[in-house]
Amino acid sequence: MKALAKFIYFKLLGWKVVGNTNFSQDKVKKAVIIAAPHTSWHDFFIGLYLRKVTGVKTNFIGKKELFVWPLKYYFRAIGGRPVDRTSGQNKVEAIAKLFEGEEEFRLTLAPEGTRKKVDEWKTGFYYIAKAAKVPIIMFTLDFKNKQNKVSEPFYPTDDKEADFAFMHAFYEGVVGKVPDYS
Repeated sequence: MKALAKFIYFKLLGWKVVGNTNFSQDKVKKAVIIAAPHTSWHDFFIGLYLRKVTGVKTNFIGKKELFVWPLKYYFRAIGGRPVDRTSGQNKVEAIAKLFEGEEEFRLTLAPEGTRKKVDEWKTGFYYIAKAAKVPIIMFTLDFKNKQNKVSEPFYPTDDKEADFAFMHAFYEGVVGKVPDYS
């Protein structure tokens, strides 16, 4: 399967991986991975190919309603974890708890929180990383250059403004599948 994924990702689709190409998986077993810009449903499949070609085990969350028979077996097999999204819960704490008891858990999220154009990122991923005491690893969904650029692990500080400026700089000039949403 890995050979087929490499053929599709590199040869058929023409993508490449640059930067921290193994997501520091030899040193970092737990992290919040942020993927941006998230402008299309195509991003999910590029992410699946990326994790297959790099051999990095990653996870994602989805509303618990998606994790029903028969889909729940597929979603769990590819790293999915259900989350209860009903109101009145501390979702950051609930998601941060997913890291507990796991030897390896790399949660991939889109900081925009949607595939549409946004002026500001959601902050949940940042507070999840802080609550779980794990680094953030950034990667691009750059359809213009057909590349996934991967950062070194970044540990959030207590200066949210500086941290967000640093993360936004990593994505400067990156164009998503739908350029108007980038």
